[in-house]
Amino acid sequence: MPGPVNLEQDVPVDGWLARLGRGLWAPRCLVCGEAAGGRLDLCARCEAGLPWMPGACLCCAMPLGAGAVAGYPARLCGACQHDPPPLAEAHAAFLYGFPLDRLLPRLKFHRDLAAGRLLAQAMAAAFVGCERPQALVPVPLHRTRLRQRGYNQALELARPLGRMLELPVRPDLLQRSRNTTAQSRLDADARAGNLRDAFDVPLRATVPRHVALVDDVMTTGATLHAAAEALLDAGADRVDAWVCARAP
Repeated sequence: MPGPVNLEQDVPVDGWLARLGRGLWAPRCLVCGEAAGGRLDLCARCEAGLPWMPGACLCCAMPLGAGAVAGYPARLCGACQHDPPPLAEAHAAFLYGFPLDRLLPRLKFHRDLAAGRLLAQAMAAAFVGCERPQALVPVPLHRTRLRQRGYNQALELARPLGRMLELPVRPDLLQRSRNTTAQSRLDADARAGNLRDAFDVPLRATVPRHVALVDDVMTTGATLHAAAEALLDAGADRVDAWVCARAP
């Protein structure tokens, strides 16, 4: 992954209605409420403080440091070199920290679609240079949790991201077949077992050869790994992960 991205790249980020609104009402920073400027709805100070992902492992998106394999051409950390995950590549736009720790919960639990649009804009700028998949697949919620929440935050990121990068979004390719315990309540060792056989692909679905999973936060990677394994078992040749933030 590159370091801080150039937000002036030619990536379409707004529809005509959003552009009209920005012309009629001065945008405010979604973090502090001050006047916003530039292409993101953030003030200059909050935008300058965004924790863009530095150079990271190509497979787990953790920042490379002492764990990197010296001279290894694929830019993998030591853990992924010794135990490759099912993801071919994993990319995160940000490290999880301020102001992501405010914006992502607002999207995830309070349906703040303005925050979601801002985050999708940043993801598009960060991922525009990545190898393009044939489809984006948002990580699904189980139908019980979807009814409780009313929406899937991964889909709310994937839809604008797909429009900006002109990629199809395919929520029909993956479903959550078990209503698992929330991953945030479990330690790292319990997360993988909690998600065993939690995802499947509908029987008649034809999975493209190369897809990218979209989610809000990658922590241990257990959710994305389980989803990737289901897609690979259903015929995908390559599954990547594109996430908004990577927890350190």
